[in-house]
Amino acid sequence: MAILSSLLLFAASAPRQATPVDVPFRIGEDAIIVDATVNSRPVSLMFDTGFGGTVVLDNTIDVGRPTGRMTLRDFVGQMEVPTVKLRSLALGGKKISIEGLSDIVSTPPGGYSFAYNTHVDGIMGFDVIKSNITEINFEKKKFVFHPKSVDISKRVPDNKRTFLAKLLPIGGNSLEMAVETPSGKKMTLALDTGNAFYATTHKDVLERVGLWDSSKSPKFMSAAGVASGTVDSWTFKMPAVKIFGVPVAESVWDIIDLPSSSAEGDGTVGFGFLKNFNMIIDYDRRRVWLENFTGKVSNEVEGDLGIYAGFDPKRKKTIVSRVSPETPAAAAGIKEGDELLSVDGQELIDVGFRRVRKLLRGQPGTKVKLAVARDGALKRYELERKPLYNE
Repeated sequence: MAILSSLLLFAASAPRQATPVDVPFRIGEDAIIVDATVNSRPVSLMFDTGFGGTVVLDNTIDVGRPTGRMTLRDFVGQMEVPTVKLRSLALGGKKISIEGLSDIVSTPPGGYSFAYNTHVDGIMGFDVIKSNITEINFEKKKFVFHPKSVDISKRVPDNKRTFLAKLLPIGGNSLEMAVETPSGKKMTLALDTGNAFYATTHKDVLERVGLWDSSKSPKFMSAAGVASGTVDSWTFKMPAVKIFGVPVAESVWDIIDLPSSSAEGDGTVGFGFLKNFNMIIDYDRRRVWLENFTGKVSNEVEGDLGIYAGFDPKRKKTIVSRVSPETPAAAAGIKEGDELLSVDGQELIDVGFRRVRKLLRGQPGTKVKLAVARDGALKRYELERKPLYNE
């Protein structure tokens, strides 16, 4: 009884955070990158609220021996991976309590630096901030860990620049909220800083809410990279919707051509939308405060060429893996299997697929110069970008 009393007294007298703690981050290739210390090892991590765990690290980084296994799930599948015991975690000057946090996920080299075009050792998940009142301040490029006394649920939004969204009572390790279609039907999408796109859902979800005819085949098929592999995808011009209570007149979404791996979630709202907001997440009170500091909410229609290309680590080359019909690339005669050497003079050496995608896209009507090799012969093209989306 004396021991229990002592423990209760210690808990009652434990110091509480009295002032906000700032932790700077930087912006990589459509991602938040934060410097952290994991098991006394300095690392740089991409912050992904779409991952419900703590940390994913390349298994070449020594943070201890594997002690268990964990099942991971992404948009379309799941996989089993080894784990390492988490002993300590800090973000800048903020020490994170590891009580209740999941172990470190250890995976084969994932080419994080390659994908995000800056040095990245792994992924930091939502678990790290879940017990904190955490502000993600895109405007000033920093996290702000607020004292528990900060109660955003009592704030009154103007619903023009500031918004207060409610978390749905699902998704124990995710931030699931409603997106409302023009007809009033709703989709459940997660707030996902790790999704580089504006927003992503699935073809069957569009059919369910009446935005896509199931007898219609999508055009301009491309591909999207997820943890479990590459999946077919296409772009869709979404009519006016409310994303987490924010009115959006029109926007272009990436649609995965497979059903979701989750019975609850319909997809995610990604970096392309979220970067316009400073957000405060209070998971315990089930609220998210959004402050629109850019004055923008929708994304601009991009022009594209109809090429999907990625770096092949075995061949050490950037290879065209898909050319969509009825696109500038198809009309020019570019074919699957061609080697993409450069885009507007920039050689594609150790460039991630996200970077290649960004180089190929741009304002509709602008032109881009490509150097392509086929069977040892060099071909040069100048192609005009066109909007390649479904309506």
